[in-house]
Amino acid sequence: MPKTSARLLSLLSLLQARRDWPGALLAERLDISLRTVRRDVDRLRELGYPIVAFKGPDGGYRLDAGAELPPLLFDDEQAVALAVALQIATTAGAGIEEAAARALITVRQVMPARLRRRIDTLQITAVERPVTRPDRQVDSGVLMTLGAAVHAREVLRFGYAPVPRPGANDEPAPSAPRRVEPHHLVTWGGRWYLVAWDLDREDWRTFRADRITPRTPTGPRFAPRELPGGDVAAFVSGRFQGHDGSGDQPCRGEVILDVPAGFVSRYTRDGFVEELGPNRCRLTLGSWSWPALAAAVGRFDADIEVVGPAELKDAFAHLARRYADAAGDASAPPAPIG
Repeated sequence: MPKTSARLLSLLSLLQARRDWPGALLAERLDISLRTVRRDVDRLRELGYPIVAFKGPDGGYRLDAGAELPPLLFDDEQAVALAVALQIATTAGAGIEEAAARALITVRQVMPARLRRRIDTLQITAVERPVTRPDRQVDSGVLMTLGAAVHAREVLRFGYAPVPRPGANDEPAPSAPRRVEPHHLVTWGGRWYLVAWDLDREDWRTFRADRITPRTPTGPRFAPRELPGGDVAAFVSGRFQGHDGSGDQPCRGEVILDVPAGFVSRYTRDGFVEELGPNRCRLTLGSWSWPALAAAVGRFDADIEVVGPAELKDAFAHLARRYADAAGDASAPPAPIG
């Protein structure tokens, strides 16, 4: 039998891996008796882990969310910062994406409800480009405020600091408060940006989060507008590349892949990857032709759901017939597509 400390860590790891664990199954996995399982659960409770017991034919245990975080872990602000960092890491392309996704699930599971609500309102989109070192840091409270306004669809008022002029000795005069309908919070090149409809200028704008000073209270709720092109990644990329977000590639499609977002992002330099779950993501990608786009998606060796457009579905059917013919099945010759 392993030592008590090692056994407790193994028990905690199992409890974090799934929602409900029958007591008999825990005893079998740890190679201990049910009585020892009960004693170890009591030890973890004494350390602050909120483990609840449930009754029934397969009665067992569940690691629940508690009134406060277990000791020796993180305070509230550290926990929020960790969850934000893990969200970014799931699409970082650094080889840690799957582990980051699992860690995010574990951290969120043991958070009290007040912190889970803060994390759930902060939906981050990572738009990839070479990272530059930001010259200003964004306050985590600002990110929480922006993310909450996006989630609640509430008009946001904020002061927006102007860019200092090179060689100027005086601080630039502050600009008038801005009023916007916040649409999305994104990361681009190591900086945070808010994509929003500017109510006074009646146009879409992209604001650097490190220059934003939110004002309270927020305004009334609004019905979301249609973002130009309907694709936040293409819109942001286009703004920074000097065009309207429609992209240079004539064929652009969207699919859902049963594979982790981090894995896809490592091999997708010109596309947009959005995490939908630990092993599921949305990929928006462009190419010079529809068959080329279908072939680029197919290289991930995963189940594919085509969101659109219809031309991409036709391209997959065309390639399927062509590949079948190449494998020796000539019963369905490839048909030309437009």
